[in-house]
Amino acid sequence: MEKDVQDKFAGYSKDVRPSLMRLRELILQVVQELELGDITENLKWGEPSYSVKTGSPIRMDCKAASPEHYCLFFHCQTKLVDTFRELYSDTLVFEGNRAIILTINGPFPELQLKHCITLALTYRNIKHLPLLVV
Repeated sequence: MEKDVQDKFAGYSKDVRPSLMRLRELILQVVQELELGDITENLKWGEPSYSVKTGSPIRMDCKAASPEHYCLFFHCQTKLVDTFRELYSDTLVFEGNRAIILTINGPFPELQLKHCITLALTYRNIKHLPLLVV
């Protein structure tokens, strides 16, 4: 982990840090399982960001204005969040066309998040598909 990313995680409250680290681990797991190659982990707009050649970047953060929530952010000019909403509106909460909103003490819907992360990290290969699924 790069020093600036490590410092960012260290600066999160003890309440949210484990949840964000769990998201990070899930992203790294998807990259490894799908053999997506090298992943770039750095800060973009002050938020931990993850990208691979085959995908669209994913960022994560917890905002001071809503300390009970943490978010996964996606490029707003993709079909990603619209697809996630279509697939998982019963289990996930969304902000516009850019984010999945999670609650610190709420459930961690790992299967749904893993699928969303997979779609984002393989976006360049699937962006032509309706709802990004086969």
